[in-house]
Amino acid sequence: MEVISSVRPPLVTGGKTVADVTEDICMQVEAKPSRSWMMGMAISLTALAVGFYALIILLWEGIGMWGLNKTVGWAWDITNFVWWVGIGHAGTLISAILLLFRQKWRMSINRAAEAMTIFAVLCALMFPGFHMGRLWLGFYWALPLPNTFGSLWVNFNSPLLWDVFAISTYFIVSLVFWYIGLIPDFATIRDRATHKISRIIYGALSFGWDGGARTWQRYESVALILAGLATPLVLSVHTIVSFDFATSVIPGWHTTIFPPYFVAGAIFSGFAMVMTLMLVARHVMGLKDYITVYHIEMMNIIIIVTGSIVGIAYLTEYFIAWYSGVPAEQYAFYNRATGPYWWAYWIMMTCNVVSPQLFWFKQIRTSVIASFVLSIVVNIGMWFERFVIIVTSLHRDYLPSSWAMFYPTFYDVGVFLFSLGFFFTCFLLFAKFFPVVNMAEMKSILKATVSDKKTLK
Repeated sequence: MEVISSVRPPLVTGGKTVADVTEDICMQVEAKPSRSWMMGMAISLTALAVGFYALIILLWEGIGMWGLNKTVGWAWDITNFVWWVGIGHAGTLISAILLLFRQKWRMSINRAAEAMTIFAVLCALMFPGFHMGRLWLGFYWALPLPNTFGSLWVNFNSPLLWDVFAISTYFIVSLVFWYIGLIPDFATIRDRATHKISRIIYGALSFGWDGGARTWQRYESVALILAGLATPLVLSVHTIVSFDFATSVIPGWHTTIFPPYFVAGAIFSGFAMVMTLMLVARHVMGLKDYITVYHIEMMNIIIIVTGSIVGIAYLTEYFIAWYSGVPAEQYAFYNRATGPYWWAYWIMMTCNVVSPQLFWFKQIRTSVIASFVLSIVVNIGMWFERFVIIVTSLHRDYLPSSWAMFYPTFYDVGVFLFSLGFFFTCFLLFAKFFPVVNMAEMKSILKATVSDKKTLK
């Protein structure tokens, strides 16, 4: 047994029993909000309020309040859209693909990662809507519905419309997958509830879960089916997002490497955000026995792999631009590194290519503080990656007479702040009122461990 423990570190530490798991996780829901939670909520609501002011002015006055111009028609808004969609990838990856591969280390983090996916996709969906300006004057023109002109339909050949179908499908499947996993834990909280209102609410949320053998069998079957549906979505959603750029003729966009490059970058940024959120939850909510150093190390290994893929993609882009012999394509990449936005490019390279390589060192890979700092650095770098791809490709294309600079305004930053405030407010509410760790799966780990010990004896 000692050899097994040294090879496979325990997924739950502290000598926890099944009863301890129930008590520790349920107490986070049943207890009053902590001071740390209240401080986090205050910061999130402040960001939400400032961003809401910027959003109201934007919707009333129109997107002329942003720093866009005739040359740079996409900038912060679509940068934020792609960034949020990318962050939403890790949740489904952890829940679906790692479930199919029977990776048990996912069990401590999958619940929070799935919630992160839901909130991140909601944030992403905001930005195409905000880009329309005054929504009440014509958001319905984007819907595939008959209208007063009879034959005017949306362009089904446009990747922008493909985004609508891909992301909405991804959101629905992820939402159902997340909620199905919550049902057994809602039933546990329902059975422990002492307040009548809590029993009613969690009783309704648990859908009459009785914990019978047939119920568990159906639950596991549905989970596998949803995992099978979600797995191709992980690959397809950001592939279709990349088509927004790859199917155009803009230098720097018209490239076939974008689909796998965007998918790897999405998983890269998504795992970094999961790391940030889980390390905060680990400290604030006292989950050190459930989110162990082993979990942190495994997530960092995935960050190394996907970060290396992203770095190779950057180099491949430069090689293909040189090999193509197309002057406009060659200049687009030369301009990224040496033009007016050189600082954004080198921030991107430092954060996305250099910083993840530090995780090759085990001391850094297993350090909580280093992992937290580097996870934030990675997400900063991935935001700049989307900014570099979009803005530096648009502001100088084929005609020098049309070249222009993009300068963000308060309203560009404010709407992004609104999305951050919305995301963290939703996550904090989730962490307080829903079980942040999957109790049912953690109990199955402990039961399996006890069974192994008895077998060895």
